[in-house]
Amino acid sequence: MKSLLLLLFSAGKLGKVLTTGGTMLLSVVAYAFVYGWWYAAGFVALLFCHEMGHFIAARRSGLPVGAPTFIPFVGAWINMKEMPTDVKTEAYVGIAGPVAGTVAALGCYFLARQFDSGLLLALAYAGFFLNLFNLIPVSPLDGGRITAILSPRVWLLGAPILAAAFLWRPSPILILIGVVAIPQLIAAWRYDPDAPENKDYYAVPLEDKLTYGTFYVGLIVFLSLMLHDLHQELGTGRG
Repeated sequence: MKSLLLLLFSAGKLGKVLTTGGTMLLSVVAYAFVYGWWYAAGFVALLFCHEMGHFIAARRSGLPVGAPTFIPFVGAWINMKEMPTDVKTEAYVGIAGPVAGTVAALGCYFLARQFDSGLLLALAYAGFFLNLFNLIPVSPLDGGRITAILSPRVWLLGAPILAAAFLWRPSPILILIGVVAIPQLIAAWRYDPDAPENKDYYAVPLEDKLTYGTFYVGLIVFLSLMLHDLHQELGTGRG
């Protein structure tokens, strides 16, 4: 009986590995048809680093969480088996993805400088853009989870940003995010800070609000500057 339980446990672990590895491979193949194999592999690796940031933060917070799952041209996510019980934990798990993703993009950037690689420079640009996009302050994006520590009403600022992004570059993904965001935006509009359930969930010291708020804005500024410089450089290179 013990051997059977161990076998089932091992099979479960193997299944998670196969799910992550299999969906990663599927994504690489799909992206490769459009961007080429090396870029596809690098881009999926950047997505993996981003999601592992969330995964590690969730585990450190004591939250049961599944391994990352990938869908080509949609992205990746981790399966949260339990939601955070307070907004500080939500913000911590939320910001860990963009931080890990930014570090990975910086790695591509420095390697690109070291080896004069246009491919790595393009991947760095993609990584910076991916993480900056995720910081739009609207749930279900990471920015929504982070800014919730300030107030869910901040999400109302993210709605016009998301709309502007769609007008600038229409995409089915933006429509999907917008549809998922609608219930969250309604909740933000109706948010009552004096409601007992909100007092329990959103009660955090001002110091924590300032810490996360400052780090959030700083990360946006850093990613924006990196994107601006790389956009000019890559645009000049194409010219």
